[in-house]
Amino acid sequence: MALRKEEGADLRKQYPLYVEIGLVLSLTLLIVAFRADFSNESSFQVQMEEQETVDMKQIQQTQQEKEPPPPPKPPVPQEVPNNEVIENETDFDASLDMDERLDTSQGPPDDGEEEQEEEQEIFMVVENQPELVGGMRALQQSVEYPEFAKKAGIEGRVIVQFVVDEQGNVKNPKVTRGVHKLLNEEAVKAVKEQSFKPGKQRGQAVKVQMSLPVTFRLQ
Repeated sequence: MALRKEEGADLRKQYPLYVEIGLVLSLTLLIVAFRADFSNESSFQVQMEEQETVDMKQIQQTQQEKEPPPPPKPPVPQEVPNNEVIENETDFDASLDMDERLDTSQGPPDDGEEEQEEEQEIFMVVENQPELVGGMRALQQSVEYPEFAKKAGIEGRVIVQFVVDEQGNVKNPKVTRGVHKLLNEEAVKAVKEQSFKPGKQRGQAVKVQMSLPVTFRLQ
C-alpha cells in the first residue's frame, strides 16, 4: 500500500509566502543602504609626490656692440715761413785747425820691408823651374832600402813635397803619399841630401815648392 504525504508536510504550498518575505527583506536592506550616512568613517587620502620644478630663466639676446670710432686724423703740418730760423739741437764745429800737424808715425811700410815680403813668398810655378843636380838617377842612387822592408817584401812609391830655396837647398820636406813608415823616412832622408839649381822668376832666384817621387822596388 503506497504512502501519502500529509497535508501539513507539503512545503510547496508555502513557496509564495517565502518569496514575499525575501522581497520585503531585500527592499528594506536597499532602503537602509541608500539612507545610511558614511561621513563619520575615516577618509582615505591619496598624497601625490610633488614634481620637481625646473626654473626656466629667460635668456637675454646679446646685442652686437657698435664699432669704435676711427682714430683722429693727424694734424696737418703747418708751413714754416722762410724768414724763421730753425734752431739745431746740436752744434757742429766744421772749422779745421790748419796749424795742427798730422800724425805720420804710422806711415806706409818702407820699400825694404816690401822686398823682404816678396823674397819670403813661395812660388808654385816660375819661369825657370829648379833642376835636380844629377837628375832622378842621383836621387835613386842615394836611397838605401831598409833591410826590414826587404825581408817583409814592402815596396812602392813615396811622394815627398819640399821647398827649394834661393841657394838650391831642400827645406821642409814632408811625405804627401806614403807606403810604410820605414820607406817614408828613407825617402825624406834621400831628398834632403839632394842639391838643386835654384828656380828663377824675372831673372832672380826665388823659393819654389816641388814634389818628387821616390820608388822602392825589390829586384
